[in-house]
Amino acid sequence: MSVEIKVPTVGESINEVTLTKWIKKDGDWVDRDEVIAELESEKATFEINAEKAGILHTIAKEEDTLQIGDVVCTIDDTAQKSAAKESPKEEKKSETFKAEAKVEAPDVKIISPEENRSEKREVVKDVKASPVAAAILADKKVDVSKVKPTGSQGKIMKNDVLNALANPGRAIGKELFSREEKPQKMSNLRRTISRRLVEAKNSTAMLTTFNEVDMSAIMDLRSKYKEVFKKTHEVNLGFMSFFVKACCFALQEWPSVNASIDGDNFIYHEFCDVSIAVSSPKGLVVPVIRNAESLSMAEIEKEVVQLAVKARESKLTIEEMTGGTFTITNGGVFGSLMSTPILNLPQSGILGMHNIVERPVAVKGQVVIRPMMYVALSYDHRVIDGRESVSFLVRVKQMLENPEQLLFGKDPVKALLQL
Repeated sequence: MSVEIKVPTVGESINEVTLTKWIKKDGDWVDRDEVIAELESEKATFEINAEKAGILHTIAKEEDTLQIGDVVCTIDDTAQKSAAKESPKEEKKSETFKAEAKVEAPDVKIISPEENRSEKREVVKDVKASPVAAAILADKKVDVSKVKPTGSQGKIMKNDVLNALANPGRAIGKELFSREEKPQKMSNLRRTISRRLVEAKNSTAMLTTFNEVDMSAIMDLRSKYKEVFKKTHEVNLGFMSFFVKACCFALQEWPSVNASIDGDNFIYHEFCDVSIAVSSPKGLVVPVIRNAESLSMAEIEKEVVQLAVKARESKLTIEEMTGGTFTITNGGVFGSLMSTPILNLPQSGILGMHNIVERPVAVKGQVVIRPMMYVALSYDHRVIDGRESVSFLVRVKQMLENPEQLLFGKDPVKALLQL
């Protein structure tokens, strides 16, 4: 008897999904509850499991668009396990390859030109190469990432190095004067991202206000306490927890930045569900840290790590990516100096973090070098006025430059004096 495996219901507004990957192949034996395929909706990637143990017979193909309830595959639960396909075993190395390995040079330590000019001469990469290729690599200080290996088991040969030297600046394996075009179907997630970005631009009165933050205090604090923080809480002390904490205090002080529009009504949220923009293999996703205003620095850092790992592994659920009230995005990790982030609907505000760069600034009449970061707040002017947006960003700046204020939400002395 064959059991049909169908596309499950994954959300009220989701009608179709894309089969992105078969984990198990046609004819394979699968155990009950074993993951057999990955599906992608417009909001998240999820897995489907075998409902019975048996031999898998696939129906849908990878990249097929399926409707909710469509049959993805069947499982013959009456078949014997011995009738299933055997997984191909790793081929044994030939005697010729063994002989070649005996004369192969040991891994070569390649030194980059910058490190070679310094006296450190640190090892940057271990390379498998033939003896002649290894000698040329070491002598010419070739960047091995620019060399395309053609030898067995990914070994770099002499001609590979000579080809890289003869064509500097060329991408690996790319032909000269190539005019090739490669069409690729847009995924459900990318289509949804595209639609929402256009919707945000066209349906809101979006403006952006900028400021800059002296990151000296936070960087000094991290340097002083990062080791004991990691030992105590088993998580690194990053920048994100400082920004989340500062934003939560500022959001409660300026509630319109934490509000949204629902028809003819403003919805003011008494909690801070902060969305964190994370880059995943399928595109940008924004998982949510729930009730961030109630979490400690360590709890925020743990949430950030957990959500980032799930994003990279495409394991975020729809519930983890919906319902945020405010978003923080960090373009600085990619080197961005300044940008205007786009609103994450239906939210009314999004804070953009950027690269930390040492710049000359005036402090008490003196020019000093400080690690500075530009911050940008994009906001919906229908909900948030200029006074509120600017005041919110200034408050965030004040708290980041004086991180001791993150404990009380105000200056500790004023808190003590109840001012």
